[in-house]
Amino acid sequence: QVQLVESGGGMVQAGGSLKLSCAASGSSFSSYAFGWYRQSPGKVREFVATINRGGFISHYRDSVKGRFTISRDNAKNTVYLQMNSLKPEDTAVYYCAAGHDMSYYDYWGQGTQVTVSS
Repeated sequence: QVQLVESGGGMVQAGGSLKLSCAASGSSFSSYAFGWYRQSPGKVREFVATINRGGFISHYRDSVKGRFTISRDNAKNTVYLQMNSLKPEDTAVYYCAAGHDMSYYDYWGQGTQVTVSS
């Protein structure tokens, strides 16, 4: 089992940057794939990015490609989401997730709020 704690959210103007962190505790960080999801008020939770166990495969939703980068540091048990050129439509609660497969996640964090003002 793994526990996830997100941090790094906040308020930023359009065009700005934020870096989210997801600290994982528990067993075998390197055996998990990780993902970032987000949810805006009144909308369903949507996929943002994912990274495999080795850190060499990643996927993104089309609207964030070229602006967001997911990475992981297995020595620090931490996953990151670097977000550049932020847009108001990126405003959401961002969640970190972990699973043994890139397409299915067993564990979720509590989320961190990201607000982008125009």
